[in-house]
Amino acid sequence: MNILDPQGPIGAAEKTILIDSVAIMLAIVVPTIVAIFAFAYWFRASNSRALHLPDWEYSGRIELVVWSIPTLTIILLGGVAWIGAHQLDPAKPIEGSSKPLRIQAVSLDWKWLFIYPDQKVATINTLTVPAGVPLQFQLTSASVMNAFFIPQLGSLIYTMYGMTTQLNLQADTPGTLQGLSGHFSGDGFSDMHFDVHVVPTEQFSKWAQDASHVEKSLDERSYEQIAKPSMKNTPAIYRLADPDLFRSIATQKIAPAPGAPSGVIGAALPGVADAR
Repeated sequence: MNILDPQGPIGAAEKTILIDSVAIMLAIVVPTIVAIFAFAYWFRASNSRALHLPDWEYSGRIELVVWSIPTLTIILLGGVAWIGAHQLDPAKPIEGSSKPLRIQAVSLDWKWLFIYPDQKVATINTLTVPAGVPLQFQLTSASVMNAFFIPQLGSLIYTMYGMTTQLNLQADTPGTLQGLSGHFSGDGFSDMHFDVHVVPTEQFSKWAQDASHVEKSLDERSYEQIAKPSMKNTPAIYRLADPDLFRSIATQKIAPAPGAPSGVIGAALPGVADAR
């Protein structure tokens, strides 16, 4: 889960912002530390060449340096963060020649449910995606607020009960990555992680075809059993029997899982109408 070893364009761009920000801050931090030691050495008691000016009280040049350098640093740092944040808007689609893969994610206590609406497949605590294909995530929570994060792909984003959020990612090379919950959500939080299997496009197509014919199916009734709080859940694959399941969860057509906020709030929150 090394964020400094990105495996996709979003993670790589966020690494660049991180390194640039650290470099900009070091440009003022390092000279300041050096100046502290230099002043302490020069104005030591044994140095007879150091001037002692007891009546000195103001220098416009020093004031200019003291205020202008930090100000310019803040402006530069803020510009890098502001521009980068807008370029990496989670809802902004990733450009590419391949058709994006739609994935609907639901955070539960304490597991992740992933739905592939176009492939008619669903999984628990495991995610399989094709390499080099943009991924369009729609996310919601069936219980308390949570946070979806695949460190090597980038962009942690929250999932909230009664609304949906959007996230666009891409994995460039085949391999196995790690995903996790980035927000404390109760007793089973520490085990709320999942493997991300990045495979070639042909292998993903075969996986999706095989998964769509498994015996276990996911519909409203089986979802109610899955939504019950449980810990250390093993990965599982389901055949999606209800293509509108994610929308039913996000719009609260299905009763919330234990621990969810009370009251019907979905109709007042943005994004729910787009959960399809």
